[in-house]
Amino acid sequence: MLRVAALDSARVPRSPLLVAEVDGEIRAALSLDDGRSVADPFHSSLDLVDLLRARADAAERSPRRSWLPLSLRKPRSAY
Repeated sequence: MLRVAALDSARVPRSPLLVAEVDGEIRAALSLDDGRSVADPFHSSLDLVDLLRARADAAERSPRRSWLPLSLRKPRSAY
């Protein structure tokens, strides 16, 4: 993340971050806190940032889901 921010002549965006990776390298990141983004200027990254923004918008609109397997979740109250 530090490398991408340095290449973009910017500070690392505030956490939490949504990150775009290509071939194991971080190419772009978007702050879910303030919407700032950084991207590797040596690669085409406009589409990646657009994709991150779309994913962040979709996540904001959808209800939160637990990432725990069903076997580890607390049972819901029947009341």
